Amino acid sequence: MKSLKYLLFTVLLIPAWSCLGAEIAVRDGESIQDAVTKAEPGDTILVYPGSYKESVYIDKDNITLRGVVQKGKWPVLEGEKLRNDAILYSGNGITIEWLKIVEYKGNAIMGQSGNNYVIRNNWVIDAGVYGIFPQFGVNGLIEYNVLSGIEDAAIYVGMCDNVDVRHNEVFDSVAGIEIENTRHALVENNYAHNNTAGILTFITPGLPIKTTYDVIIRDNFIVNNNTPNFGAPGSIVSGVPVGTGVLIMAADDVVIEGNIISGNNSFGLVITDLSFITNVSSDPESEPNPDNIQVLDNFMINNGNDPVAEVRALMATRLSTTGPDIMALGTAGEEDNCLLNQQAYRTYGTKKWGVCDRTTTADIVSYQLPEPAPARLIENDQDRAAHLYNGICAGCHAYNLRMIGPAAMVIQALYHDDPEGLAEFIAKPAKIRPDYPEMPPQDYLSPELRLKVAEYMLKLEK
Repeated sequence: MKSLKYLLFTVLLIPAWSCLGAEIAVRDGESIQDAVTKAEPGDTILVYPGSYKESVYIDKDNITLRGVVQKGKWPVLEGEKLRNDAILYSGNGITIEWLKIVEYKGNAIMGQSGNNYVIRNNWVIDAGVYGIFPQFGVNGLIEYNVLSGIEDAAIYVGMCDNVDVRHNEVFDSVAGIEIENTRHALVENNYAHNNTAGILTFITPGLPIKTTYDVIIRDNFIVNNNTPNFGAPGSIVSGVPVGTGVLIMAADDVVIEGNIISGNNSFGLVITDLSFITNVSSDPESEPNPDNIQVLDNFMINNGNDPVAEVRALMATRLSTTGPDIMALGTAGEEDNCLLNQQAYRTYGTKKWGVCDRTTTADIVSYQLPEPAPARLIENDQDRAAHLYNGICAGCHAYNLRMIGPAAMVIQALYHDDPEGLAEFIAKPAKIRPDYPEMPPQDYLSPELRLKVAEYMLKLEK
């Protein structure tokens, strides 16, 4: 009876946009990429236990890449700290599950504009800058993954819409879960521990998507996020204080409910405007203030025991040496934010906050769409270049702000009259500056597409 219940539960998890197709087996010593090349939309690629030393690119729709775990043995994608990315996908309706991914330099799993994605039950260790990184995608599910040892964000949802992030464990990374320039996101039932910061929701200026709003952070276990910050110097995440439970920066309409937030040495929850990270350049189209932040009932205890110097200085104005459960900085202290129960928390900067009218988000079960999102419409070469830039480049290269890669303005200065040279670098990048990680090669793009992306990037104005 137990196995029947499990089977029924598994069937219910299959997304509505999946199609029944052929099964293609990949065994130790064979190539996953060869199987992807052979696959047709609707097919499932079954990867059996073994060692797979390769990078995989999926540019087809409705492909399932599924590991087969047998007697505790996993299929393992091994980067050996030589390869940049484990899996890149640009197709729609992609499912990636039951894979172990270790020691890559760039990303474990990166989505490049693919809609209707499912990423679940994967085990990611020391896989570079980002662990799971869907970018510029609509309608996604990220669940039951375990990630550790990531240099930026273990789970990084960038410029996406309608995403559920739930039941994941993230630890020993700089940021556990990061929701950036994303709308309609549910972050629920995750275990974020022993990172520099547990869960972040914010706006990065200079990106094509300018807003973050309608985010629910609910029923998570966010504890002991006191790992020293080992983010790339100069990157946004390198400015996040050690000991941060939850950080809300410039995002709007965010609800924090039902979380256990404990043992974070600087503060449990900090809400701030864009001035919090001083190296963020201005972008007139990115509204800098966090509006309509709603802190409902949460359990916060034992936070702020050893805050960073900046927090310690602020608390000294209250003759305190410990940090608060909740800290509101800059315009976050204004009246349009609210606390359901002010007396339940040790707070700083929330005197003007009102009492929330809302008491629960139980009416919202998921932010996924009831039907699959259509593929993005591409009518001409300009649309295609913009689509590629947004889905591939923008997550690392904001217009006038250093992220993991240099700002687009810097690249324009270097290659302003040489799109061919930039296209060649995109295909075969080299590590030039010691303060930036090596860029992953985008040689899976055709020479024509690489040139179009280069020309588009060099003409960007904001």
